[in-house]
Amino acid sequence: MPLRAGIVGLPNVGKSTLFNAVSTSVKAQASNYRFCTIEPNVSLVEVPDPRLQQLAACVHPQRIVPTVIEWVDIAGLVKGASKGEGLGNKFLSHIREVDAIVHVIRCFDDPHIIREEGPVDPVGDKEIIDTELQLKDLESVEKKIQRVEKTVKSSSDAQMKKEFEILLRCRQHLQQGKNIRTLSLTDEEKKAIADLFLLTAKPVIYVANVDENSMLTGNAYTQALAQAIAEENAEMVIMNNSIEAQIAEMESEEDRQMFMEAYQMKEPALHRLIRSTYHLLDLITFFTAGEKEVRAWTIHRGWKAPQAAGVIHSDFEKGFIKAEVISFEDFIQYGSEAACREHGKLRMEGKDYVVQDGDVMHFRFNV
Repeated sequence: MPLRAGIVGLPNVGKSTLFNAVSTSVKAQASNYRFCTIEPNVSLVEVPDPRLQQLAACVHPQRIVPTVIEWVDIAGLVKGASKGEGLGNKFLSHIREVDAIVHVIRCFDDPHIIREEGPVDPVGDKEIIDTELQLKDLESVEKKIQRVEKTVKSSSDAQMKKEFEILLRCRQHLQQGKNIRTLSLTDEEKKAIADLFLLTAKPVIYVANVDENSMLTGNAYTQALAQAIAEENAEMVIMNNSIEAQIAEMESEEDRQMFMEAYQMKEPALHRLIRSTYHLLDLITFFTAGEKEVRAWTIHRGWKAPQAAGVIHSDFEKGFIKAEVISFEDFIQYGSEAACREHGKLRMEGKDYVVQDGDVMHFRFNV
C-alpha cells in the first residue's frame, strides 16, 4: 500500500488546484464555490528521484519504476464540521485514513475569489481547521475514557491505569486547544491511543498558496503562518498552486524549463512538497537494479533488511537469508554490480542491518 497524503483546508483555498498539479491521472474539478469536491479524488503520484535515471544509465533496464505517494483531495472543511456542518463528519472520516495531512492555506489577496470568513487570515484559517479536528479528537478521547474508567475502578491492572492516565493527558491537551502531535508522548504511549486514529496526531505540511509575486520570497501572510506553526512538528512549503498546475499540464520538458525560468524557478515547488512529505514521515528510498527494471522502494528510516525485503514481497521477509548491498555512490562510481563486487564494494548484510537511504539491494531468501 502506498503512503497516503490528504489535502485539506477551507473551501476555495486551492486544494483541488494543488491536486490537479500533483496528479497525472485524475483531474479534480476546481470551482469558485463551496463543496466543489464531495467524494475525495484519489491519484497515485510518482516521486521524483534523479538517482533512478543515474542507475538506469549504468544498468540499461527495460523499464524504470519510481515509488509513488497516493494523494487524496478531501472536500473543504468549514466551521462546525466536527458537529456535522457541511457534511463534516463524512469529510473528517476521510482524514482518518491518510498518513499525513497537507493543509492548504490561502496567503494571497483576490477579491474575485469567494471568502465567506472575511478578510484573508492564514492563521485564523489554520485555527478553524485545528479546532474542528481537535473537537473530533476530544469526542473520541472522551468516549474511550468513559469505557476505560469503569475498568480502572474495578481492576488493579497497571497497564490499564497507565493507558487511562495517557487518555487524561490527551483530553487536557485538546481542551487547551492544542494538537496531539505537540504532546510529548513516548512510542509506547502512542501505542496506547493508536486505535483512536486521532486526527491532530497526524503529521502536517502547510502549503502556503501565494500570488505570483510571493512565490520565491513569501509575504506577510506566510510570515504570520510560519510563526503560528513554529512549535509544531510541521513543515511549510510556499507555492502558487495555479502556476504548479500549469507546469504539470506541459508535456514538453523544454517548455517546462522555459516556463520555470520565466519565474526564476529551479524546480517545481511540487518536488519540494513531495520531499517535505518524505522528511516529515521520516521515509527513505532503497533501489533494486537489474536488466528488467530499476525500481525505487519506500520504507521508514530505521527499518532493517528483512522489513525492507517485505515491501517487495512478504515471502522475501519470511524467508530472508541475506541482503547484497551496494551504496548508491559506489554503484555510480564503478558503473555496475560486477565492478562493485570486483572492488569489494558489495557487502553481505544480515537480519540486523539497518537500511540506508540510496542502498542498492538484492535479497536472498528461501521459503
